[in-house]
Amino acid sequence: LQLVESGGGVVRPGGSLRLSCAASGWSLEYYAVGWFRQVPGKEREGVSCISSNDETANYADSVKGRFTVARDNTKQTVYLQMNDLRPEDTAVYYCATFREVFRRCLLSPNYNYWGQGTQVTVSA
Repeated sequence: LQLVESGGGVVRPGGSLRLSCAASGWSLEYYAVGWFRQVPGKEREGVSCISSNDETANYADSVKGRFTVARDNTKQTVYLQMNDLRPEDTAVYYCATFREVFRRCLLSPNYNYWGQGTQVTVSA
């Protein structure tokens, strides 16, 4: 099972990026997906998550109102739309999922499978 993130880059404060998390070789449709970020020397932080059936989406307080998580099960892809980016959003962003289907969406890093990460840098 492989997850592949993409869409990271360098953006100015106030700008936007959309990250993608794609499943390679398997169906993501029945799995909750979480987004996390990490900066050197700090613990991995839960940013957002989405349930398998789209009914639940959770966000860290630091990103509420600015980030939106969504999924397109026809493309086996989960997206993280990031608007009004701030320098403190700079981090490597990871997506993750569970081994079991229909698990509850979590912002804690208790997931089984992780992508390789994509760098997001917010700088003037």
